[in-house]
Amino acid sequence: LEPGAILERKYEELSIHPIYPGLVHLLILFFTTLCCVFLKFKQDGTDLFKAVEWGKQYPYAFPIWFGPSLCFLNINHPDYAKTILTSTEPKDDFVYRFLQTWIGDGLLVSKGQKWFRHRRLLTPGFHYDVLKPYVQLMSQSAKTMLDKWESYAHTDKTFELFEHVSLMTLDTILQCAFSCKTNCQTEGGNNAYIKAVYELSDLANFRFRTFPYHSDLIFYLSPHGYRYRNACKVAHAHTENVIKKRKEALTEETELGRTQAKRYQDFLDILLFARDENQQGLSDEDLRAEVDTFMFEGHDTTASGISFLLYCLACHPEHQNICREEILQVLGGRDTMEWEDLSKIPYTTMCIKEALRLYPPVPGVARKTTKQYTFFDGRTLPAGFHVAVSVFGIHRNPVVWENPNVFDPLRFLPENVSKRSPHAFVPFSAGPRFETTRLFR
Repeated sequence: LEPGAILERKYEELSIHPIYPGLVHLLILFFTTLCCVFLKFKQDGTDLFKAVEWGKQYPYAFPIWFGPSLCFLNINHPDYAKTILTSTEPKDDFVYRFLQTWIGDGLLVSKGQKWFRHRRLLTPGFHYDVLKPYVQLMSQSAKTMLDKWESYAHTDKTFELFEHVSLMTLDTILQCAFSCKTNCQTEGGNNAYIKAVYELSDLANFRFRTFPYHSDLIFYLSPHGYRYRNACKVAHAHTENVIKKRKEALTEETELGRTQAKRYQDFLDILLFARDENQQGLSDEDLRAEVDTFMFEGHDTTASGISFLLYCLACHPEHQNICREEILQVLGGRDTMEWEDLSKIPYTTMCIKEALRLYPPVPGVARKTTKQYTFFDGRTLPAGFHVAVSVFGIHRNPVVWENPNVFDPLRFLPENVSKRSPHAFVPFSAGPRFETTRLFR
């Protein structure tokens, strides 16, 4: 037998026949369960596909255990996902708590009345009229990246695409969020704030995937915890300094008129002038949390989506050629896209959606139920249960998609879309807690 099969058999024996009494039995049970998890999820790039394989046997949902006591119901069918995503259930406190020391209690992790209030205050910031001027900023950032790629075009050198795309999206976010020009694409990782953002993203992901680091005490005492705290200090100091300087420069009446007269309003402008029905704005702590959340959600996942789109088009040059011809025709000799052009590239849009289906930047979202739920087939889920909606699993479920592993943009023709559940394609989640920043992307 393979090691994984031996441990699984041992786990079943120990679970059914507690031949080792008391603490010894519990320790052995804990160790074998933990080893089974590590052997199943090897963190070698195949973990998501392993869950897809399990989904072929259980096309609606199945449990995944992390250790002896933590169980997630992994949902991989749109009809089950609809029940959870259309609710207002809070984000799971286990998965997202690793981010809170960095991004605070922002829109991503907040719940209850605070989430409703912040959502209402921030939604106008992603209106089409606000986003339109950002297209020019995005074009400028993309041009900087392409100019760098020109230096590779006449050589045999290879380079890591994601690194370049990630710096481009970070450059875009910094300009749209802060009106901050850092030259990060040409300077690389020399900027302290940029280095801190990358460090925090990597360490948060590493902590989630490292079982002992789920303990706050162990992580705090570890070298990784020390690095995480230092990076948090740098990121928070930068955000607080930017907010402080902007608030000093603004006045309630005259400066608002000047910012609106600018070429564009940045995300910070919108946050500072947001008011609820009682004319109350966001506190300094809330401002920092929302800006840090926007930074976290905005650049890394967008870079992932763009990188996988380029990968898909490189693997399928026949689709790449159609996209190129379509875009060249719309540009008509110009070198940058305008807002109005985005609705004139339907085939490219279908390719973007198909890449997002195969490689969603956020492969899953997690919730924790506060009440009992009944699915369409009569099965129920109790309150207090951890639920993982596998976006990756839904997008590759053969019950939902024909030939799910094939890159086929024509899936997104209007007549084909109308035949599917609206929850069959959810790259930015869905329901009340869908990602507000999806319009920005």
